[in-house]
Amino acid sequence: MRVLQFLSEQAVDFEPLVHPPAYTAQKRAKYLHVSGKQIAKSVLLAGPGGYVLAVLPATRQVDTAALSRQRGGPVRLATDEEIGEIFQDCEWGVVAPFGALYGIETILDDSLSPESWIVFEANTHAEAVRMRCRDFEELEKPRRLSFAKA
Repeated sequence: MRVLQFLSEQAVDFEPLVHPPAYTAQKRAKYLHVSGKQIAKSVLLAGPGGYVLAVLPATRQVDTAALSRQRGGPVRLATDEEIGEIFQDCEWGVVAPFGALYGIETILDDSLSPESWIVFEANTHAEAVRMRCRDFEELEKPRRLSFAKA
């Protein structure tokens, strides 16, 4: 399901943003003239029990060692092939932040305030969405954890 379609059906406040193709979160921030702290990146991870989708500020990195301890086994970044298999309705390399739409648990880093505005990639490298983090949480119901490092 397309992210913009899903959000419209949920009657949630969001702003669709179109920009030149951006293959990194930093480029997306530049094109949209927003701070990298507002860009929420989605990272597919593989670990005990299968895949998990991590959503965190673009200015931070997933601490796989911390997540491995929290999840009770090794956690690694998913391969490009694994991402392509799961996110088949997205352009190659795009990871949408709504794991529930793909049958995957979503975790959200504690550093993202519920009151903050977040911008994330939709289904293509040229589409983004701006919405309140609290609205994202109401829809997705992610588990909040501390797993990002500077």
